[in-house]
Amino acid sequence: MKTIRRPHLRRLCAALAGAALLYSCASVGRIEGGPIDVDPPLFLRSTPAPGALNYDRQRIRIEFDEYIKLENPGEKVVISPPQVQQPNVRASGKRVLIDLEDTLKPDMTYTIDFSDAIQDNNEGNPLYDFAFTFSTGDHIDTLQVSGTLLNAADLEPVKNMLVGLHANLADSAFTTLPLDRVGRTDSRGHFSIRGIAPGRYRLFGLQDGDQNYFFSQPTENIAWRDSLVVPTCEPAIRPDTFWIDSLTIDTIVQTGYTRFLPDDLILLAFRPQTVRPRRLAKSERPVMERFQLCFTAPDDTLPALRGLNFDATDAFIIERPTGRIDTLDYWIRDSLVYQLDTLKMELTYLYTDTLDRLVPRTDTLALVSKVKPKTEEEKAKERERKEKERKRRRKKGDKEDAGPETEFLPIDIYAPSAMDVYDYLTLTFKEPVARIDTAALHLRQKVDTLWTDIPFDLEQDTADLKKFNLFADWTPGESYAFEMDSIAVHGLYGLFTDKQRKEFTAKKLEEYGQIFFDIHGADSVAFVELLDAQDKVLRTVRVSPQGRADFYFLNPGKYGARLVNDANGNGRWDTGDYALKRQPEQVYYYWQVLELKANFELRQDWYVNDRPRDKQKPDEMKKQKPDEDKRNKNRNNRNGSGGNSGRGYSY
Repeated sequence: MKTIRRPHLRRLCAALAGAALLYSCASVGRIEGGPIDVDPPLFLRSTPAPGALNYDRQRIRIEFDEYIKLENPGEKVVISPPQVQQPNVRASGKRVLIDLEDTLKPDMTYTIDFSDAIQDNNEGNPLYDFAFTFSTGDHIDTLQVSGTLLNAADLEPVKNMLVGLHANLADSAFTTLPLDRVGRTDSRGHFSIRGIAPGRYRLFGLQDGDQNYFFSQPTENIAWRDSLVVPTCEPAIRPDTFWIDSLTIDTIVQTGYTRFLPDDLILLAFRPQTVRPRRLAKSERPVMERFQLCFTAPDDTLPALRGLNFDATDAFIIERPTGRIDTLDYWIRDSLVYQLDTLKMELTYLYTDTLDRLVPRTDTLALVSKVKPKTEEEKAKERERKEKERKRRRKKGDKEDAGPETEFLPIDIYAPSAMDVYDYLTLTFKEPVARIDTAALHLRQKVDTLWTDIPFDLEQDTADLKKFNLFADWTPGESYAFEMDSIAVHGLYGLFTDKQRKEFTAKKLEEYGQIFFDIHGADSVAFVELLDAQDKVLRTVRVSPQGRADFYFLNPGKYGARLVNDANGNGRWDTGDYALKRQPEQVYYYWQVLELKANFELRQDWYVNDRPRDKQKPDEMKKQKPDEDKRNKNRNNRNGSGGNSGRGYSY
């Protein structure tokens, strides 16, 4: 047999190693056909051990069977009791290292809840509901409570909101002291608070913006439970299912476990209504004819305005573009006033002083237009340009442009070709209207082949003074035409409207459906909002004394419904107030989305309290969707093994 000399052997090994290195560089990932890793990291050991007693060190080390990473540890990892000094939580190889910055409290159970932050490094498989517990004393507190936190206004699950307990039952504890035990909501709004000692507690939710673990900022979302929480536990049995394959059950085994109560707590979160300090935020003059005043908060009265270089008496038409009095548009009536380069004025309004009192304040303003008026020379050049353009068109035979160009008052007419029987026409102008000649407006119905004038009502819109609404009684299935003669409407700044014509047909009754709710359990004063599938309000009706909420003339489609117990009867949902211990007005959802067809009528019994609040809003209407649930995927892939590793872990 031929002998390989040592130098040659070294060169051969080097060549083989190089080839292996090149192959590994070119073949990153698993071997083709190999199984996908769907298993989460497996806990191996820790320092201290799970459930250790009398532990007094600041560092915790937890080891797993594979390389791991942490997803958003600052957001997902919650340590209870809460740490004022933020701990250092990080992944290092196959370990999670936690360095606590706060001094450990004596005789205290510490719980570190990781939620799904721990993931394997390659596939990102999360280890769900992993929690780690130790004690600085001689015993472990093992009680826990759980539930769901929802947005009070629309029952949306609230993600990443702090939920905590106070053993101090005083009302002031929530606003002055950090919470004793805490948890955090997941993407479904679910929360669990672990490591609780026996006793009586008050339960709170807090969007803790400044991370001090108590309610200190008026802009923080909060929630609280009116009744006390008393944690308990009891033995219970649950079925564990073992599968032969994804469709065939092998056996169902009854397994005993400890059930911690209460486990169905509901918290309703809201943002308290705050009184913002009032001041003049902005004053500007975007065009010569209009200036705008913007305040940081609304007020019941208009500010007083005195012109310094013009007479302000009856000089303006005042518009509130947002429907509130915190933003005001002043349209200037007199051309001699709006042609001034600078408008100088004194403005007196209510202002919040350093003692939070509304007191009169007077400011002097000098408003210069952002858009300068054209000079006579610019106007002459513009006329010359237009005349050249007309001559050019005449040479090409364009007879329509032979005369001088006329500028009309812009108008937008809302008149859909298929008009709902309950709808109305809307005329929208670019500027306030000085005069409308109603005799030059015509609404006609087609009878056989003739157009016949019919009566109508024209009203200025209450929210926008540049809009006018035209109402009439539409006969289903009939054809109509709206016509406007030339110069029917005169704008504030001299322009007139051109001729207009819109034809449309009122829908037939057979095109609609109806939904009628028979409501049980609502307060004496309540209203129902009909919603589309995206949770947008379409219509609102009061609940009748007989408990009815009826919706007529609905287009085919999908609908949801929300009921508000209107405690103060003002026709809108109102938030809560912790200082007054007033919860937000109660909201309920009809439990399913209704699909309505044309010429159909749905009558639904609605028992507003027949199911928990977190089970009311249909999933397809929720904007806050759950995070991708890999737990079910992992469980389905392991069905043949009889395992149940999809369940979370607590050590």
